[in-house]
Parts: sequence; C-alpha cells; structure tokens
Amino acid sequence: MSIVERGRRFLQSLRDLATRSAWEWRRCPTCGDTLTQRWGTYRRHPWFFDGRQDVVVQRHWCTLCRKTYSEQSALLVGGGWYAREVRRSAIDHWQHVGSSVRRTAKFFRSLLGHQERWLLWRPLDRVRPDAEQCHLSASSVQRWLDAAGQTARTTVPDQLSDVPSSGQLATDGLWAWLRGKSRKVVLLLADRASGLIWPPVVAAGEEAAEEWQRLFERAQEAGLSLRAVRGVASDGAKGLLSYLAHALDWVSHQRCVFHLWRNLASELASCVNAAAADLVGEAAKRVRQEARRDVVGLIRAVLDAPTHLDAQRAFARLAAHPLGKRLAPLLDEHLDAALVYLLDYNRGLGRASPEWLWRDFRMRLGHGRNQGSPDRLERAALLFAIYHNFEPAQERSERHRHYRHPGLCPLAVAGVPPNGISYLDALSV
Repeated sequence: MSIVERGRRFLQSLRDLATRSAWEWRRCPTCGDTLTQRWGTYRRHPWFFDGRQDVVVQRHWCTLCRKTYSEQSALLVGGGWYAREVRRSAIDHWQHVGSSVRRTAKFFRSLLGHQERWLLWRPLDRVRPDAEQCHLSASSVQRWLDAAGQTARTTVPDQLSDVPSSGQLATDGLWAWLRGKSRKVVLLLADRASGLIWPPVVAAGEEAAEEWQRLFERAQEAGLSLRAVRGVASDGAKGLLSYLAHALDWVSHQRCVFHLWRNLASELASCVNAAAADLVGEAAKRVRQEARRDVVGLIRAVLDAPTHLDAQRAFARLAAHPLGKRLAPLLDEHLDAALVYLLDYNRGLGRASPEWLWRDFRMRLGHGRNQGSPDRLERAALLFAIYHNFEPAQERSERHRHYRHPGLCPLAVAGVPPNGISYLDALSV
C-alpha cells in the first residue's frame, strides 16, 4: 500500500470513528452481532490543549460471544495519558520546528498545564495553588517519535509505488556519532526532478558497494524501478561507483560540481599565493585577487560550458594558463563525469549531490546526529523522509535560497498530490 493511500485510509478511519452513532456501537467488533448490552463505564483523564479533562468511556457486553468491548474516540489514543492532538503536535513540533525532545516536552507542559514558560508568556496570570501540574517528560516524546519511526519502517514496502520517477537521481550521506564513539552514515537517494526522497538506510560507511546496494534495494522495495534509472549524481563515493559499474551499468554517474570545487580549493589557493610570492602588502593582495579571478573564471568556463565542445576548448585554455597548469590534471580526472548532465540521456540530472535535503534534518539542536543507536538513527531518517515528501516548500523565497516549486510538496511535484493528507496521517499517529 502506498504511503498516500495509507494516510487517506487512516484519516477516513478517524472520521468514521468520530461520526459513529450509538446504534453502531451496539455491534460487537469480535463477532459482529448486535445482541449486546451496556456493561458499565470507566473514566479516563487525558490531557488536551484545554487542560486535563474527565472522559467517561462506555463499555458493552456481547451476549453471543460473551466478550466485552469499549467505545473508542478519535480524539484519544488507546492507553495514553495525552490526547491525539497532543501527541501529533509534539511529533510535529520536534520534526518541523527542529527542537529537542526536552524542549518540546517543556513547551507542551507549559501549554497544557499553564505552568513554567506559560508564566513568561502571560505575566499577569496568577498561579492557582490548586491547579493540576502537567508532567509530560522528554522520554514520552521520545517514545512517540520512536513509535512513529517504527511505523515508518513498516511502510517501506510499496511506500512510493504509485509515484512516477524521472529516472534522474541524486544521492548523499550524512555522518553521525553514536554511543561508544562509533560512527554511522545515513545514505539518502532522491529524485532530482521532484525532490522526492526514497527510504534511506544507515550504513557503516560509503566505501563498500554492499551498503549502496542496500540503499537501492530499499528504494526498489518502496517502488522504484531500477531499470528506469538513467543517471545518479553524487560526490564520487567509491562504493557507489563500484555498485553502479557492476549492478547498474546502464546508469550514468554525474560528479558533484560543488565537491569538485572543494577538492580544488587547496591547490587553487597554492597557485594564487605563488603568483604573489615576490610581493608584499597591498600589491600582493591585488595580484592574488586578480590571479584568483582569472583562474576561477577559467575553471567556471570548463564546468559551466553549455556543450562538451565548449568545455574542451575552455579546458585547453586552462591548461595553457601559467597558473592553471597545476589545476588542469586535477580537473581532467573528473571532467567527463562532471559533464554527464549535458547528455540528452541525462537531461534534468543536475550537477550537485542533494546536500540541501539535509537542511531540515540538521536543523535541530543535535543537528540530526544525536540519536544514540543505529536503529534510532534509521527511524529518525525514515520519519524525516516521509515528512519531507509531504511537506510543501514555502511560498516565499529567502535571500540566498529560492524554491523551484513554491507551495508544492515533492509528492505533488511528482504527480501524486496528498490532497489534505499529512505525514502524521501516513504514520497513523
């Protein structure tokens, strides 16, 4: 079942539960018979946004199967001390706002119990000595997040089976420190055209082809057709290149231009400094600026060339330049891979790995790297992927950032709009 259909069914189940009549509650959920009778009540005291409330729950007894059952409410979660609205908002606060679990718990304690920070927001309010205190803890928020992550893991099969793919993908990894000073990396695969994220995996490193095989196999399990993949943009991890060469030999590999610039930075600085080796003061500074401008312009002409022929001509000019002779061999090694996006076979592939996708994941205080264990890190990554696919891009552009599809989520860009279904519905929260 796709993730959108799963969310649609869950939301419809809540609506059906909210509109269920007293007569419908007479039907036994075990045997389906209506020969039932009321069997007393019990009380629950869950926390809502309006404070703690007293809820009376009606029980029934079936005369046919001799089993009892209780009426359910769409507003409540079975066995929970907090209403569904509190649980959903706490998960969304941690995921969307980027707060820590401790600050999320403190925020909702203040909101529900009119305590702690509530008194900072409303300084004229008086503290009532008989007011009940809310004791929502960070461990409760963490349990809710873990439960959502476990649900996200169960949704991986056919999660995006009804979502078309452009065939032009991009991948990247995010390293994280865990307990015991161990390191793991979250591997991510995204559709370059829509920004859709396929379910990520947590791996021991990026150098083994087996780790990348797990990533692509999980994407295939979620609904990606590997035969339809045409190109992959990445930072050039050896494990990925080995996997593509042996398993997906028809797939082109685009070298990330951003990483190429970063790899050239040290040698570029060395060349610029050599140009002003015999000068000092303002004269040296002016020469270094002119040398950097000339060399950077030559490199840009190669990497930003509109055709392969223009790139070859620009590369010849770079190699002939006195300061570019040392940079040309470093760039020549990756030149073909840096221009794959110009091929008709790979139109729309792009030139950079999707590091920008980690922006929301790293927003919180721990920068997305304080999960403690590999399983918890993977659950957080799976939860983030579903959140990202459902979350619309903001309408307004920022000073240094513009959105290709403002107001649209990746699912909508891919052609499967959620139509009011949220990621919380998809996770059955």
